[in-house]
Amino acid sequence: MIDAYEDPGTPDSRGPARYLVWLVRQQWRRSAVGALLASTWTTLMALSPYLMSRAVDDGLEPGDQAVLAGWAGAMLAAGTFSAWLSIMRHRTMTRIRMDANFRTVKVVVGQAVRLGAALPRQVGAGEVVTIGVGDVTTIAQSLTFVGPGIGSMVSYSVVAGLLLSVSPTLAAVILLGVPVLAVLVGPLLGRLQGVESSYRERQGVLTARIGDLSGGLRVLNGLGGKGLFADAFRRDSRRLQEQGYRVGAVSSWIQALGVGLPTLFLAVVTWLAARLAAQGAITVGELVSVYGYVAVLIMPVAFFIECGFQISRALVAARRVVRFLALEPDDDSGGPGVDAPASPSELHDPDSGVTVVPGRLTALAGARPADAAAVVDRLGRFAPSAATWGGVRLDAVALAQVRARILVADNEADLFAGTLRELVSGRGEPGEEAIARAVRAAVADDIVLGLPEGLDSAIDAQGRNLSGGQRQRVRLVRALLADPEVLLAVEPTSALDAHTEAAVADRLRAERGERTDRTTVVASTSPLMLDRADTVYYLVDGKAAAVGSHQRLLAEEPGYRALVARDTDEPDELDEEEGPTDLAGDEGLASVEESVR
Repeated sequence: MIDAYEDPGTPDSRGPARYLVWLVRQQWRRSAVGALLASTWTTLMALSPYLMSRAVDDGLEPGDQAVLAGWAGAMLAAGTFSAWLSIMRHRTMTRIRMDANFRTVKVVVGQAVRLGAALPRQVGAGEVVTIGVGDVTTIAQSLTFVGPGIGSMVSYSVVAGLLLSVSPTLAAVILLGVPVLAVLVGPLLGRLQGVESSYRERQGVLTARIGDLSGGLRVLNGLGGKGLFADAFRRDSRRLQEQGYRVGAVSSWIQALGVGLPTLFLAVVTWLAARLAAQGAITVGELVSVYGYVAVLIMPVAFFIECGFQISRALVAARRVVRFLALEPDDDSGGPGVDAPASPSELHDPDSGVTVVPGRLTALAGARPADAAAVVDRLGRFAPSAATWGGVRLDAVALAQVRARILVADNEADLFAGTLRELVSGRGEPGEEAIARAVRAAVADDIVLGLPEGLDSAIDAQGRNLSGGQRQRVRLVRALLADPEVLLAVEPTSALDAHTEAAVADRLRAERGERTDRTTVVASTSPLMLDRADTVYYLVDGKAAAVGSHQRLLAEEPGYRALVARDTDEPDELDEEEGPTDLAGDEGLASVEESVR
């Protein structure tokens, strides 16, 4: 099975069928063993009726106890060996499915990382979630055809050969039965692909909408639109449910035919064999063997239909994976001969008119938070733009140099599971003094003190065991500890109470605003943060409508005053998610700071 750190290989994304074949080729040895074990297992099951017929004709009917015991012993040995083969077959097939599952997960995650900032612009979150939750499992399950599928074909051929020695008529019926089943079930498999494709597409859209609703629930509630969106979501859910019923209807017919048709088909074989025995065309032992063959054949015939069902669904799932793998990231390689400015230099975004002077704390305030975030994305080279750095186009500079000196700190950046120390350290290995300084600057002293083992306490994935404000300050600690030349922070204090936010603004200013070799840009509409900035850009429709100090813009720009005044009129109350642990100002943190040190 693929190792967690092993290269999954280059997937064949030329089509869904080619992708499934690629998964088999990547583990062709195990697949070959699985096919061999399944073929041997099903063949031994088919041979059991033959051994029984020999025991009846050669031992039981003549009354030869020794011969009867010999054939009975052969049946016992064959059954024991068959049981062992069944165990090994199941273990091998489980590993094949798990390998396909993990390998698909790795190539999808690798593609998501490769797309980087282009991912949300090219595919919705619901599409990725649907692939990870449903499509991966469907694809892995379809690899059953490698073992039982091939084994069923082998055993079917063996039984047809054995029946040929009993009666050519019975062998002909067996051989002609599979094409008849394919004609009956084939159209349903084609219809299944159609209805399931539509269902999966709608499921991805609805999953994305769930994420959007959960992220903007407070805004919707404030605007009075929560009920409207809830009604729309219910309607979409009912439509998805109706599509699910259509998928279930087709699936149920296929599964019913998978059990019913083989039984009816093989009942015909049994009836023909009984007539031949009554006519004396075959012996009693041969009649017994035919009964056994019929019982054995029910399983491979059902497997034929089941494999067709699984492959049909897998092609739908693989088509989504292949479509995702076909996406290409933005052309962001940078010019190989262009170096970044040797010293701190101006960043300029011509689309908005924002110019970031090195060594200063600049704030971006816009009526639409997305406008300020878009400026940050362009200045951080996470979106195509004509932004310049020291007069040189930012997209012409080697990307590694940009990432080494310019850091975008998103307020919803992922937090991976691990200790708090690992979480804030990132790829580096900072010392205790550096960590303590960053923790203090982000006003996160109380978080460290409140955890049972301080910096060595375990943090859940996405910081689920922290409050919203605590997660935000941990992200800020991580950004400050990286100590980039240019820090672009998006709403770093939006989940904090006013008291803690004021402390963060003061300490961020002291930590970076007073250093000439460090540049900080903050996207925020908080007056507490804007008042500490050297320069504030007021954005209207993504353009700089005014620039100056916070106080000057309050006095001269009515639109700016209206944007930020709502914050100053509100009482200093705790954020709902924050809790009392976020009340951490300068006066109450002296003992906590000592503990961190």
